Amino acid sequence: MNYAITIARGYGSGGRRIGQKLADKLNIDFVDRELLQLASIESGINEALFGQADERVKKSLLLFKNIRRSSHLGDVLKPEQNGFTSDENLFNYQAKVLRSLTEKESFVVMGRAADFILKDYPNVLSVNIQASQKFCVKAVMDLMGCSEREAESRIEKIDRYRAEFYKYYTGRNWNNPENFDLCLNSERLGDDNCIRLIIECAKLKFGPDFNKRETEAE
Repeated sequence: MNYAITIARGYGSGGRRIGQKLADKLNIDFVDRELLQLASIESGINEALFGQADERVKKSLLLFKNIRRSSHLGDVLKPEQNGFTSDENLFNYQAKVLRSLTEKESFVVMGRAADFILKDYPNVLSVNIQASQKFCVKAVMDLMGCSEREAESRIEKIDRYRAEFYKYYTGRNWNNPENFDLCLNSERLGDDNCIRLIIECAKLKFGPDFNKRETEAE
């Protein structure tokens, strides 16, 4: 059985680090920015356009408040159709790649509204990792070598973008716990316990087939 674990995370919570460690422990692929490359290969659209679409959406969401927000998930357009390289179609190619991957292999995927894209798949576990503002600020200060004020500003900007990106493409609230199977506080639990809990939750959701795969990974 193939399975996917999606991870949404607050900036500075260590969610990406936890996702990478989890993938390594389970001996499965870790998908982050690589998704853009895979979507480029699938669509034939230059990978740079996917990055540019992210930047356009980011600027729009951070500058304007009255943008229509509803699910943009749908079928991909063909090269001869209008809107082939639109931001929405580029997003849908990423969604198509994720759906295809779930049928071919197991993986951990970071962000990209993956929990929404794969919400109807039984072999998907969706996780949200957060931590307190104080914890995240210190983590960003240590990582970036910046001041407390700069860290606070960076966290506010990035988390606001992630929430708006999610709402723009899904119509849902990013931090609503109902969107996820498991919500974790990395500050209180630490990386290793977060990983243990994700694996235990996967065992409960996926059953004996996952237990077998985990044993083989060890």
